[in-house]
Amino acid sequence: MRRVPVAMTIAGSDSGGGAGIEADLKTFSALGVHGVVAITSVTAQNTYSVTAVFDLPGWFVYEQIRVVVEDIGVDAAKTGMLSNSEIIESVVRAISDFKIPLVVDPVMIAKSGARLLREDAIETLTSKLLPRARIVTPNAPEAEVLSGLRIQSIEDAERAARVISEKYGVEAVVVKGGHLRSERVIDVLYYRGGFYHYESERVEGCTHGGGCAYSAAIAAYLARGLDIVDAVGKAKEFIVWAIKYGLRIGKGHCPVNPMAWLEIPAEKFRVLSSVEEAVKILLENSSRVLKYTPEVGINVVEALDSKYAVSVNDVAGIKGRIVRAGDKLVVVGPVEFGASSHLARLVLEAMRTDPSIRAAVNIRYSEDLVARAKSKGYSVVFVDRRAEPEEIRSIEGATMPWILREALKKTGRVPDVIYDIGDVGKEPMIRVLGRSAIEVVNKLLDIIT
Repeated sequence: MRRVPVAMTIAGSDSGGGAGIEADLKTFSALGVHGVVAITSVTAQNTYSVTAVFDLPGWFVYEQIRVVVEDIGVDAAKTGMLSNSEIIESVVRAISDFKIPLVVDPVMIAKSGARLLREDAIETLTSKLLPRARIVTPNAPEAEVLSGLRIQSIEDAERAARVISEKYGVEAVVVKGGHLRSERVIDVLYYRGGFYHYESERVEGCTHGGGCAYSAAIAAYLARGLDIVDAVGKAKEFIVWAIKYGLRIGKGHCPVNPMAWLEIPAEKFRVLSSVEEAVKILLENSSRVLKYTPEVGINVVEALDSKYAVSVNDVAGIKGRIVRAGDKLVVVGPVEFGASSHLARLVLEAMRTDPSIRAAVNIRYSEDLVARAKSKGYSVVFVDRRAEPEEIRSIEGATMPWILREALKKTGRVPDVIYDIGDVGKEPMIRVLGRSAIEVVNKLLDIIT
């Protein structure tokens, strides 16, 4: 049987679940390695403060590492919060005894501003632990402390990385660029005399636990057998996703979302399958739907979970729509993300009010369909497109969000059905909304029956 890669996190526990051990284990799981732990400290913290810290004794930290190594084995490890000299020395002893490849995240200050490394422990960290590390991952402020240099540019980051490597005997140093003022974020790796740059867009998102997840990702990729250059590159890609799709929870710095790495591909597969099944149901009921097919065709769409649905590219629909061809319905193109503009924008606007509403289907307006929908107890709202303000008409893609907002004014919630009787050059239309593509198609068929 092929052995599962194992990565260890040697760090503190965050009771808020955003950083520390908790962030590391999520990262390990997302990247396909088995995560094991050695807890150094237990903190009472949330997204905006650390109110208490309880340090475990050094011997107990060592013992956690020892028993795991002797039974399971550890392919790579990372450190996070090591708050005092005793804990650091116990980690140094374990790394020396068991020859574990080590990533050091030199955690000094929490996102909330609380100190997580005592002043008198910095010397122990730099003189005893860093020389045992394969790679160290300071952000710019931490790199300033370790190098003694001011860091304001990429060139400064390169100099600091070299100094840290040569001063402490670290094989590789990554100076993270998130704190530097630039349009794009560039992380600098110094490794075996050469520099490597890892560039990404500067995304607006959640950053609590970002340093933890980044270093954990590097450790995970090392455990999987990647070399340092590739491990850092893959970890960089991973952390951008985790920040961009962070979890909007708490009153302070919201946490990164390591599970986005797994959840988004899984969600995309699920949504594509859902829309494809909805299309199949529509085609199987062609004879019932045919006479209500609009000139512009039928589309059915479904969005990713609200955590991940940001733009029309996060909404799957039918490229080219479903059109009438003689006495049957024909699908013009495949189901794919970004295939719809109008319905996708309607759904995205609906999700702002009710995240559970993720799908819609359109059909030609008919008085009898509106009457049947009302008789079956569906929430039905009329929106007069002739009242659409000129400033809305003039903006590409603004009409569908406006229609949804107008419907909300009348009901206070997202209705099942929104219809209009058209306008100059605009075909009258009924739009059915719901939680999934399959649900909205079944609603439509229920109304048509």
